[in-house]
Amino acid sequence: MPPAMSETPESSDPAALVDGLLRLLDVADQGNDHFAGARKPGGVGRVFGGQVIGQALASAERTVPEDRPVHSLHAYFLRGGNEDFGIDFEVMRDLDGGSFANRRVVASQQGKPILTMVASFHKREPGVEHAEDMPVVPEPESLRSEAELRAEYADKVPERLRQQMLTPRPIELRPVESRHWMGGPPREPLSHTWMRAVAPLPDDPKLHRAVLAYASDMTLLGTATLPHEISWSKGNMMGASLDHAIWFHEDFRADEWMLYVCDSPWAGRARGFNRGRIFTREGKLIANVAQEGLIRPLTKKKDA
Repeated sequence: MPPAMSETPESSDPAALVDGLLRLLDVADQGNDHFAGARKPGGVGRVFGGQVIGQALASAERTVPEDRPVHSLHAYFLRGGNEDFGIDFEVMRDLDGGSFANRRVVASQQGKPILTMVASFHKREPGVEHAEDMPVVPEPESLRSEAELRAEYADKVPERLRQQMLTPRPIELRPVESRHWMGGPPREPLSHTWMRAVAPLPDDPKLHRAVLAYASDMTLLGTATLPHEISWSKGNMMGASLDHAIWFHEDFRADEWMLYVCDSPWAGRARGFNRGRIFTREGKLIANVAQEGLIRPLTKKKDA
């Protein structure tokens, strides 16, 4: 298993938060392409989907040569993970070709699969180039952090959600638009958020890809709820990620500002489809993300 991790809640110190995230993503090699992912220290309830994806990617990358970085992954969430337990990862080597490698990963807890993932790896080679331009948005320094906003609005959400809302996070978010838990009328399903690790990361590109995979599950699912009067903060919705895909385009550092642009072109049948584009501060498109999630409206039971 990975090194023992403290059972105490997360510190608010940025360096400690990032150190905890790196230990969380540092899966332990158990031999025969099996890896063990640690549980989040002090975690209560359901495992964050970005954690499972980040650990699954870290497991797959341990089995692929250094000259083949991941270019895409596609994951399905099968069951909600439990933060009381670590996660076991089994990697299957489906292809080691001349230019590409392919891996399947099954993440399990207590003998039951909670996620399946396929990842593809590609040797670097030259080719034609084009990329979408980054939207014009305010600079991150001009925006308040989500941590500040959460502290200000915590008393406006149900008490059972406040601890989760106020827990320090290893990823700093600075939203351009207001969040759904801040109130306001329904609006277009589009959001822009600056994000980065709260402290410097080591220079290993694999770590930066794992951290981006972790962070890519933030802010995405809620985009599909923006035009509607439902959200987790109102307690009138059951939400869960169903699948998640990432395409990695360019090199980047996850401890430098990245702009996450999310939109939702469709929702229906208790599901919402969401897309994300991630840019460096300089405007380079580094990744695309897609996710469908459960956004099931809940109706309050009538009193007997």
